[in-house]
Amino acid sequence: MIEIIPAIDIIEGKCVRLEKGDYTRKKVYSSDPVEVARMFESWGLKRLHVVDLDGAKASHIINHKVLKKITSATSLVVDFGGGIKTDNDLRIAFENGASMVTCGSIAVKSRELVLEWLELYGGDKILLGSDHRNGRIAVSGWMENSDIELIGFIKDYHSVGITKIICTDIEKDGMLSGPSYDIYKHILSTFNDLYLIASGGVSSVSDIHELDKMNVPAVIVGKAIYEGNINASNIKPFLL
Repeated sequence: MIEIIPAIDIIEGKCVRLEKGDYTRKKVYSSDPVEVARMFESWGLKRLHVVDLDGAKASHIINHKVLKKITSATSLVVDFGGGIKTDNDLRIAFENGASMVTCGSIAVKSRELVLEWLELYGGDKILLGSDHRNGRIAVSGWMENSDIELIGFIKDYHSVGITKIICTDIEKDGMLSGPSYDIYKHILSTFNDLYLIASGGVSSVSDIHELDKMNVPAVIVGKAIYEGNINASNIKPFLL
């Protein structure tokens, strides 16, 4: 059964969603991310994906106090990303309750540092953020495009011990246009032992059913929940 992971993206301490990672296309859904996290827990969900969008833009963690409030107020298992660039950022994330951290830009710009973290903490705690636009990895809060090809990027880190990845199609993110099924099929057929967390484009519970049929291990859901397309009752079958 596919694992459903709700998302909380944070700007200035508030729960927001962007469209295609564009900071100028921002919608605030709640001024209290802790209340939102508690709602997810009340639905029976166990996991949470938290992104510090301020941190991603500034290249260092900013919203760690919000992370601490969430992890103190709930028993959700949180993976945290956005602005993790140094040993100190990593320490701050773990000290404030993150169970896992997502390494995106830093995995492109400082491979040796990520390998050190992977050796120290293991593949259960270090997730690879493989955020892409048109098959190429994007960095710095998705504001910069690289020439690094998605599958090659995943293959490189998989070969050194990465076991979990979050794969986000930026062109789909926040658009409610449906997931990138073909890309996920390609990843699953290439890496049969990878824990793939699909992200971007989920518009309804039918998208989750389709991903589940494909044997995608997990999916991040954000805007579809905030816009009311997905609710507690129609995700209940996935929690059994």
